[in-house]
Amino acid sequence: MKTRFNEKLITGFAWLSGLTVLAIFFTVTGFLFLHGYKSLSLNLIFGDTPPMMALFFKQRVFDGLFPAIIGTMTLVLLAVGIAIPLGTAAGIYMAEYCRGRKKHLLGLFFDILAGIPSIVIGLFGLSVTIFLHRYFFQQLYPSLLISALSLAFLVLPYLIRSTQGALEDVPLDIRLSAPAMGASRLQNIFMVLLPRSLTGISSGILLAIGRCAEDTAVIMLTGVVATAGIPHSLLGNYEALPFYIYYISSQYANQQELQSGFGAAIILLVICTLLFGFALIIKQHLSRRFFYHL
Repeated sequence: MKTRFNEKLITGFAWLSGLTVLAIFFTVTGFLFLHGYKSLSLNLIFGDTPPMMALFFKQRVFDGLFPAIIGTMTLVLLAVGIAIPLGTAAGIYMAEYCRGRKKHLLGLFFDILAGIPSIVIGLFGLSVTIFLHRYFFQQLYPSLLISALSLAFLVLPYLIRSTQGALEDVPLDIRLSAPAMGASRLQNIFMVLLPRSLTGISSGILLAIGRCAEDTAVIMLTGVVATAGIPHSLLGNYEALPFYIYYISSQYANQQELQSGFGAAIILLVICTLLFGFALIIKQHLSRRFFYHL
């Protein structure tokens, strides 16, 4: 009787926690839409520039969010594209090759790295840029590439740990089935273990996308500016929605500018949702492809 009561208590607490999280989510998103939906328009994105001229990059947008949208998407894709191969490879090493004391030390190092504040990562990126500029490349300044590398470094621990955890959670019978039929260690990893771990690995990728898209501290120190326009090279400055939201919310002159900040926040949420959807589509495609061959 007591056991059944404890089970009901735990189940009720779990349901309450889930409903609380959903309530917080809908409260935050509802607050943003309530304050920002009035500012959502083509004028907010393109300003006085004709949309087609802006979309085909034939005319620069001076008073709209289009350059910040392009800069944000470019930054996120570049940072995640750098971090995924490194994080996945390191996660495979941690799960399949690293053993003993070395594994515990590296795991502790990655956990500490995940807890470092983003402003410290931004300061580190700026310091490295200054060092390289002074002693090696005088043409190197804070830029899109430096921001992407700094963000990739920021999200690496999440990708490493999610990949490691997903691989270690593969059941033992599945883990041993391919080697029992003569498959090599690499064949087992790439043809069996990784396809079975895509769900866990994709969770780390989604977290990395969200972290790259929302972070402001890193990009403030490594290359973002308010009026750079569309980025034309990896070594140039750029605009980004998180910095625009921070800038407007801290220095708005009237209520209309503040509403544009809420509108920018809604657009950033939409971009994150699209990137999440894109990542899930790729994951489903890879899953079908791998399982078809298996």
